[in-house]
Amino acid sequence: MSASRRSGTTDELGPDEPGESGGSDLLAALLDGMDAALCAFDADGVVTHWNREAERILGWTAGEAVGRRGFAGWAVRSADAEEVQARLMSAMRAPGRQVHEFALVTKGGGRVLVRTQSAAVRGPDGTPAGVYCAFSEVHAQIDLERSIALSEALFEDASWGVVLVDADLRPALVNAHAARALGVGRTSVLGRPLGELLAQGVEELEAALTHVLAEGAPPAPAEMWVTVRAPEGEKRRCWRSGFLRLSSPLAEEPVPLGVGWLFEDVTEAKQGEQEAALLRFRTNQLHRAARAAAECEDPAEAATVHLDFALAGFADHALVDRVADRPRAQDAGGPGPVRLVRLAATPAGAPGPSLFTGAAGLPLRYPEGHPALRCVERGGTVRADAGPVSAQRAREWASQRQWPGDAVHALCAVLRSRGRTLGVVTFLRGSGRSRFERSDTAYAEDVAVRIATALDLADTLRGRPEERTG
Repeated sequence: MSASRRSGTTDELGPDEPGESGGSDLLAALLDGMDAALCAFDADGVVTHWNREAERILGWTAGEAVGRRGFAGWAVRSADAEEVQARLMSAMRAPGRQVHEFALVTKGGGRVLVRTQSAAVRGPDGTPAGVYCAFSEVHAQIDLERSIALSEALFEDASWGVVLVDADLRPALVNAHAARALGVGRTSVLGRPLGELLAQGVEELEAALTHVLAEGAPPAPAEMWVTVRAPEGEKRRCWRSGFLRLSSPLAEEPVPLGVGWLFEDVTEAKQGEQEAALLRFRTNQLHRAARAAAECEDPAEAATVHLDFALAGFADHALVDRVADRPRAQDAGGPGPVRLVRLAATPAGAPGPSLFTGAAGLPLRYPEGHPALRCVERGGTVRADAGPVSAQRAREWASQRQWPGDAVHALCAVLRSRGRTLGVVTFLRGSGRSRFERSDTAYAEDVAVRIATALDLADTLRGRPEERTG
């Protein structure tokens, strides 16, 4: 048992009933339960209290420490004893607490650098009656200060987002970077459900947080695509996220307090990686298509080979329309409407290779302003979209243009070879795909050049006249 010299302590705590020792026993238990080392001196500098943490650090038991005058001859070197004692006892005459650092001597003869906080103990009449001193090893104190400094830096100056999420999956604390990424203020985000902050990706994020609360931190960061609700509109972002389960250090068994969520925005890097991977894939497809087309005896078949290779990962449907035979005096820019004949198309039902469908040579009844007609007339690529409409309206939109019913995005690229317009190739995407972008346009135009070259060769081999639209 550690703790205190019996004399003088019970009077300060008040008389005990029914026994006199209850107050001092309670004081001893409180002192021994402290995480910090604590000792106390009376007005004459005699040690009156010594708890178990002080014993752990220095090795001296309470029985060996209580009753000694100062630290001289046992807990400090003789050369330092007078200075240490003076600095400790000076707290009796100073307001508030005093902080000092000095070396103490362990029972085994080693030295320990400690940081002390000392303050006066006053008697019933308010006069100084002694000094109490709490101390800890300097490296432990520095570790604590570093932890506190790290926490403050993370929530003030970190260049990545830091969010503390409570056990109910609601933000309890966010740093400035995270608040900017979420498009809200640091205080307005607190306590709000994540579903109010994210338009998409919240289910994946909440599942990750729930897993961390139950199982602990994952072994590696996770990349999550989310859509943030911002004042200027929704933004699609990719966040590389790390998670840490936070448990109370005061509980006997780990009690999860929440999750520490750290993330950085890697949207631009991921988009760059995706674009590079897509470019490699498309380049490889063009290369494979060229090798396969070179083995085709019929150039028209080679044109469908290029079409089939281009379709993979790019679109759901593809159509090739040829400009119908016209008198030599007319061209696409002259009087009279442009007429198109379906040459080849991908199957409308199950996936499969493109099929030749224009044996009859009947012109398509495209309405005025049809994207394919505009493409031929302009001699350039045309994009079209059904827009944000219902599924029924989208089917009507596709039916009016004589496209498959599930088409909602279209890209028409002109087929030109040797300065002549031969027709148009149309790529179609369903609602499960995004609209065609500029990078898609460049790829479609590259495919169109190869298809046009194959069709032009087919015309030449068949001896067809070259009077085509210019």
